[in-house]
Amino acid sequence: MILTTTDSVDGRKITAYLGIVAGEAVMGTNIFRDFFAGITDILGGRSGSYEKELRKAKTLALESMMEEAQALGADAVVGMDLDYQQIGGTDRQMLMVAASGTAVKLG
Repeated sequence: MILTTTDSVDGRKITAYLGIVAGEAVMGTNIFRDFFAGITDILGGRSGSYEKELRKAKTLALESMMEEAQALGADAVVGMDLDYQQIGGTDRQMLMVAASGTAVKLG
């Protein structure tokens, strides 16, 4: 499955637009990770635990979007977009990644 943020695939012709496809992943964070991320935020630097969770959420969202595209018989997803959100209040935080694009058949 070809995934691209562009509106075309070089060297290939789009023969059919099959519709918009999307995939989402919501990952919970835990109190210990939040605590250490807070320390990193104060002292500066990168939060490896949050980066790892974001990568995992991105992978799950992309896989979910690809499964939806494959169910439509698509060869590719063009115009793909990734959105990242933080959900929740001060007590409970969750990370959400949403992937979307247009499923297409290629010639």
